[in-house]
Amino acid sequence: HPDRLKYPMKRVGKRGEGKFERISWDEATTLIADNLKSITEKYGPASRYVHVGTAVSGGTFSGDKMARRLLNLTGGYLESYHSVSMGNTAAATPYTYGIAASGSSLDTLLDTKLVILWGHNPTETIFGHTNYFLQKMKQNGTRFIVVDPRYSDTVSSLADQWIPLLPTTDNALMDAMMYVIISENLHDRAFIARYAIGFDEDSMPEGVPANESLVAYLTGAKDGVVKSPEWAEKITHVPAQTIRQLARDYANTKPAALIQGWGPQRHNCGERTARGSTLLATITGNVGIKGGWAAGYGGCANRKFAAGPEMPDNPVKAKISVMNWVQAADDASKVTPDMGLKDADKLDSNIRILFSLAGNYLANQNPDLHQAVRVLEDESKIQFIVASDLFMTPSAKYADLLLPETSFMERWNIGETWGTASYLILSEKLIEPEFERRSDYDWLREVAAKLGIENEFSQGRDEKAWIEHIWEQTRLAMPDENLPDFATLQKTRQHLFKSAPFIAFEDNIRDPENHPFPTPSGKIEIFSKRLYDMQHPEIPALSHYVPAHEGPEDALAKDFPLQLITWKGKNRANSTQYANPWLIEVQQQTLWINPQDAQKRGITHGDMVRIHNSRGICEIPAEVTPRIIPGVVAMQAGAWWQPDENGVDKGGCANVLSSARITALAKGNSHQTMLVEVAKA
Repeated sequence: HPDRLKYPMKRVGKRGEGKFERISWDEATTLIADNLKSITEKYGPASRYVHVGTAVSGGTFSGDKMARRLLNLTGGYLESYHSVSMGNTAAATPYTYGIAASGSSLDTLLDTKLVILWGHNPTETIFGHTNYFLQKMKQNGTRFIVVDPRYSDTVSSLADQWIPLLPTTDNALMDAMMYVIISENLHDRAFIARYAIGFDEDSMPEGVPANESLVAYLTGAKDGVVKSPEWAEKITHVPAQTIRQLARDYANTKPAALIQGWGPQRHNCGERTARGSTLLATITGNVGIKGGWAAGYGGCANRKFAAGPEMPDNPVKAKISVMNWVQAADDASKVTPDMGLKDADKLDSNIRILFSLAGNYLANQNPDLHQAVRVLEDESKIQFIVASDLFMTPSAKYADLLLPETSFMERWNIGETWGTASYLILSEKLIEPEFERRSDYDWLREVAAKLGIENEFSQGRDEKAWIEHIWEQTRLAMPDENLPDFATLQKTRQHLFKSAPFIAFEDNIRDPENHPFPTPSGKIEIFSKRLYDMQHPEIPALSHYVPAHEGPEDALAKDFPLQLITWKGKNRANSTQYANPWLIEVQQQTLWINPQDAQKRGITHGDMVRIHNSRGICEIPAEVTPRIIPGVVAMQAGAWWQPDENGVDKGGCANVLSSARITALAKGNSHQTMLVEVAKA
């Protein structure tokens, strides 16, 4: 690609201007080593941070891991936690089941008679080998229902029924479904009695007042509001009769699988939505059985992973949510345990040196992009930013030192399990890097030498030798798997773990006395005493509908009446491949808007429209389509931010509009929850 970065470069303009000059690799690695020394001496190791990245930095031998290894060998760094992809559901699901991994192997779904894909769009997002099994199930006669505000490609390719709803109202729909199931005696009483707590007043944990159970909530025993389909219709805009039939279909069809995607949990009510799905699976007895699905997070617990490079202990114990890095760079005193700070009462320093390796999250992929940019532009905050990438991304423009990264074809790595599959893939170096491109490990090794710890850091291994070492460590860790030696792996390039179909929580259901759920009660917790003790209005012990910030009931909707959501498209992975002109041709960046909403605003198909709220302005063409419901607009995620001289984004980057508000429980991202207004540009 003619636009790929070729040489190491040093910033010569203001951060964000994209003005750089070419320098040598010796100068580049000296700059890194010198800044590591001086900044660490002045501010301490807690001032050092490695930002999230997901492109060529993936795999078991990634640049970000080796950067962390280097920092741990020289005093440590400020760690982060939380997955931007699925951190909210991963944090919430254990409050029902005790662990996050609630998914089964997909071959167990071949016996499923009904699948509800809830905010899940695997036809476009692929999600490993999911589509192979879904198509096979479709051929076998499995019925598919898709719950989604958008008529996605998954709806068109799989669905027998599309049920659209307003974003952030998922729990209201779930509540009404449970009300129908219980009021019509369609719930699995025997299953609930044996395996769950919190269903009714007789199964509540000690120390909880009356009328906190699921039945009490649904029947309005405490608040006087019956969670009927008519109640939910006003909130979700799903017709009451559709809700009734959905509830009956799910309860009466055995086995049935409610599979939730990761889009709904990226709202600021995401943890509640994730747990709500687990309650539906529980009361219908679809947990721990072949063809059922426990809902929630969905990762498969029997997956096997390769060993990683040995990681020395980090002397810095404090950890922040990855969603708090801007605050930690701006004013670390504001990052408190209430905001998700772990293992410390306060931070010792602001972030002063930052590594962004193979990621576009500094600016483009960060929620409330302008908030992040204000901090990045202030050079008194973060004093040195190192970025490595393939292209001059919007985030790369904020680097002080920009390094040309190698692609996956120009480096060695081991690719790991994705989705619910279980395999390892050798990512072999196929071609030599051109110009002066180098892998992260290669230049980090040079930095280590200038810090006097090259042998300790590299252990005398080049990139390929590390891969051979990691593979041998993986073989030693899995003596029963009969993994091939490295020479054989180079020929086969992959190893598929052979295992019987895996059903999540099968042992817990088959033999609960000897295999209790890893929860405080040893059972499925419809009601979580741990959450109850938090006494937080946005973290109900019994997952249920609570109006979301910037949801349809927010007072802000008077000024910004449209909910904006994004989707992951088939022509790129997040923001990766945005620089590929062929893939840009596949799908133009447009705003989907319903004909009713377009007509009210005098908008016709193809008009340039202005999408705006208090955080930013974006201008892209309108796509007037009934594939999005009234009251909601949508654009594909990951488009590159392209501000004009007035700061108006012309690229269609949703994060000029998204909110940086963190979720209450996971302290995670809520990119998807935003209110906007749309007008002709």
